[in-house]
Amino acid sequence: MTMPTTDHPLRLAARADRDGLIQRHPEIFRPSPARRIRTGLILALLAGLFAYGLVVLDFDAAKLVTGVGKLGQFLWFMLPPSTGTWAKFFVYLHALAETVAIAFLGTFTAAMLALPVGFLAAKNVVPNVVVHFLSRRIVDTIRGVDELIWALIWVSVVGLGPFAGVLALLCANVGLFSKLFSEAIEAADRKASEGISSTGGGKLHGIRFAILPQVLPIFGSQVLYFFESNTRSATIIGIVGAGGIGLHLAEQIRVLEYQHVSALILMILVTVAIIDQVSTRLRFALIGERGAP
Repeated sequence: MTMPTTDHPLRLAARADRDGLIQRHPEIFRPSPARRIRTGLILALLAGLFAYGLVVLDFDAAKLVTGVGKLGQFLWFMLPPSTGTWAKFFVYLHALAETVAIAFLGTFTAAMLALPVGFLAAKNVVPNVVVHFLSRRIVDTIRGVDELIWALIWVSVVGLGPFAGVLALLCANVGLFSKLFSEAIEAADRKASEGISSTGGGKLHGIRFAILPQVLPIFGSQVLYFFESNTRSATIIGIVGAGGIGLHLAEQIRVLEYQHVSALILMILVTVAIIDQVSTRLRFALIGERGAP
């Protein structure tokens, strides 16, 4: 004799919750035919654009397979990594230190210049529509030019060398920092500013004692991340003559010294890994201080 089965109370509660969700949001659980057709058309359009891009860009699977084989051959020529002589190694090491210095100076100088611009571009600090619009458009214009283009411009203006690299990273990052800083300022909690205003504090008091303590750890975390990223970028702009190890990397590729190329790449990777570890610890320290009571 079989006993009648009864649903578990938790199962009944889950079913009731699901039925309630279906009643409150029928458009999600029972999408209309028009919505399904619209979704299908969008997916078809995206697939068509993807296929069109492959055709326009001359995508060739045979070339890709052949290129992968050539890449393997290129990697084989790079083994084992070698700088040739210790004197050459120290030359590369000096160039690597120059690259890190370019990234450091370009990043932190851009952050200092972007700090006041970020406050000007924040709506909750400067509500003037004209100032806000002009500052945002200037920032967008600077940010729209890639650091490699800035490097080519500054190499033509001040000549070859690390100074051009610092100026290139400065110009490329001041726009990025200004946008990120302004967004962080606008996202700050307004209750602290309102509390200072209610006790008779002025606008500058609100910025100093309410907004800055909230956003400075965020600014520090962003600057550290960009310092790590700009170390790689300083290598790229060095190829066009903006100083650093990129110049040696381009030279060794031109003369087909692939073992030197692999040694330079390994030096760059180790340096970036060290900077990443240090900046990660500093970012966590900043976040910890921010969350501390």
